[in-house]
Amino acid sequence: MAQQKAVVLPKAKGDWLVDTVPVYTPGPGEILVKVHACALNPVDWKIQAYEIYINKFPAVHGVDIAGTVEALGEGVTGFAKGDRVLTQGVINEITHGGFQQYTLSNADVTAKIPDNISFDQASTVPLGLATAVINLYSAGLALTPPWADGGAGKYAGKPIVVFAGASSVGQYVIQVAKLSGFGPIITTASPHNAAYLQGLGATHVLDRALSGDALRAAVKQITSAPIEVVFDAVSGADTQNVGYELLAPDGTMVIVLANAVPEAKQTKDRKIQSVFANVNVPQNRALGRSLYAQLTGLLETGAIKPNRVEVLPNGLHGIILGLAKLREGVSNVKLVGHPQETA
Repeated sequence: MAQQKAVVLPKAKGDWLVDTVPVYTPGPGEILVKVHACALNPVDWKIQAYEIYINKFPAVHGVDIAGTVEALGEGVTGFAKGDRVLTQGVINEITHGGFQQYTLSNADVTAKIPDNISFDQASTVPLGLATAVINLYSAGLALTPPWADGGAGKYAGKPIVVFAGASSVGQYVIQVAKLSGFGPIITTASPHNAAYLQGLGATHVLDRALSGDALRAAVKQITSAPIEVVFDAVSGADTQNVGYELLAPDGTMVIVLANAVPEAKQTKDRKIQSVFANVNVPQNRALGRSLYAQLTGLLETGAIKPNRVEVLPNGLHGIILGLAKLREGVSNVKLVGHPQETA
């Protein structure tokens, strides 16, 4: 059996290491992808540090994947060997992780990469975009996606507040909110990121260092319309509490970490939502299919722009160092590794 190199987590809370694993055979509906770029996310180091999401070892993680089609499983159409593709990995499935030289993908949630997008750029898309899309267009909010009939611009005149707009998720929330017509699109970020976020669609960028009172006052100066959607892409206790206070009755706040709003403060008419943002799982698969059917075009036209990239050297070994760097914190950039460059 053919072998490949991978970043492996041998046991719960073990140390990441580069090891050898088999090259997998695609089953029905699957594609074998040669991984050229794999982006890192905060959840990646948290999986090892906090023993979450993964319970099958040895494990290979990595959910932001871009590469070329190497082989097609039974029944797969619309793809050919050599096609440039992006896809989202499956957590807790060693065969579908991106931190390796070859991985499997589900063909129905795999998209071709247009010529104007590099492998590195494409690898920044899957998780961040899925987190934005699944939270806004399914689960409790269940808004109409902008690529669906009647969805483009449907929510014109409705304000949205996005905390941590310069984060990967925040950037994709801003972009899909723009496509959906939301306005004003108010976000928080460091001032030096303001122009960049306005280029993505934010209408107002407020300093993330503002106090809760100052932030609420600034939002009220911008709009008097009821704020029915708050998306907290950082989800610290402070931002969650401010965001919840901004919500109008029947509004929803999306969070990406555990709920930190005191129960005594919560009311039945204001909802807090957090969903598992993976297009591969059954409850998200239909929405994922609809997104990936349109994703090539959205990237080609610039309607969806990838994150900024910082490439990690030394192949898979660089990914391990990148996980440590990510834990220390990075700003407005996505760390990307190149599995094929492993010595």
